[in-house]
Amino acid sequence: MPSTTAPPTTYIFAGGGTGGHLYPALAIWEELRTLVPSADAHFLCSSRPIDREVLTPHAVPFTPLPAQYPSLTPRQLWRFLSNWPPSVRITRHIIQQARTLAHPVHLITLGGFVAAPAVQAARAERIPITLINIDAVPGKANRWIARHAQHAFTTVASPSHPHWKRIPPIVRRAARQVRDRTTTRATLGLDPTLPVLLITGGSLGARTLNNLLHHLASNKAHQTLFSNWQILHQTGSAPDAERLQTTYTQAGIRAQVLPFTEQLPLWWSAADLALSRAGAGAVAEAWASGTPTLFAPYPHHKDQHQRFNAQTLVQAHAAEIADDLIDDQSNLQGPLGQALLRLLKTPATLAAMRTAAENLGPADGALQIAQNLAQNVL
Repeated sequence: MPSTTAPPTTYIFAGGGTGGHLYPALAIWEELRTLVPSADAHFLCSSRPIDREVLTPHAVPFTPLPAQYPSLTPRQLWRFLSNWPPSVRITRHIIQQARTLAHPVHLITLGGFVAAPAVQAARAERIPITLINIDAVPGKANRWIARHAQHAFTTVASPSHPHWKRIPPIVRRAARQVRDRTTTRATLGLDPTLPVLLITGGSLGARTLNNLLHHLASNKAHQTLFSNWQILHQTGSAPDAERLQTTYTQAGIRAQVLPFTEQLPLWWSAADLALSRAGAGAVAEAWASGTPTLFAPYPHHKDQHQRFNAQTLVQAHAAEIADDLIDDQSNLQGPLGQALLRLLKTPATLAAMRTAAENLGPADGALQIAQNLAQNVL
């Protein structure tokens, strides 16, 4: 229920470096500004180009911080340490500016290297901090932030932090809309009668997944199978997009290939099967859209948190996991390539996975957080 007496609070959202940190923040703000029209927002992001690309279409004020990912290598450690003070100063200035408008200020962090100096600034300015954890294995930044946050939400169970409030996945409102797949395909200019395969490695793409599809589509033995499907492929890389589009065209496969798209919620809604990384955002989109998904977790994370992110869907039989073995031929001939080919051939399996996904419940974490904020519960 909207709060008619809430003061015109400024909510500062801190996160960035990938779309996975920013889209949940945008989803929360989308709900919050409906519930509390007097609220203002400011986004703190990284200096990576992807952050500007994600935020610009949404017409929200944002400030890139010079913050860098911490590392023990001398050069990276020096960059992290030297960019920490200016990141804190910039955040404090933004907080102080909001206060000149007589606004209460609240920091909402989505984790990552941008969030940590923002939290340090919030501590110095004595404003409330809310932590939102979206990965199954909380990162170093979130574990540190948890010690200073007044309130914490998590979209996945965290046995090491049982006091964090569990909420469903966080997705934008567009991803929660129930759509007819046939109509969605027509909207996207696809053939409404043919099934759709979605491939996404997240906002930054996944070169190994791109290579896998290149090899599969180039193999004449698989082209008859793929000709019965149409493909939506987000590559993350412009050269990869050009290469894949050429590959699909030469193989006679209907495909739309883009480095990055704001229409990803529509793509998920149109899909009968997805091959995806298992970042928190992708898992949330799969949940929200009810799309059967083959997850290939990012193989270079030491804690393998992407594998844990997907476990709820896997245990519900709404998704499968296959390891990304990094090597092209190993992926082609190994579990990842073979699982994809098997799923493309078995519509009954996909139908059962979709039913399981639809029974997971609504992915309304953004709405739940916004309601807490709007009702002044925090």
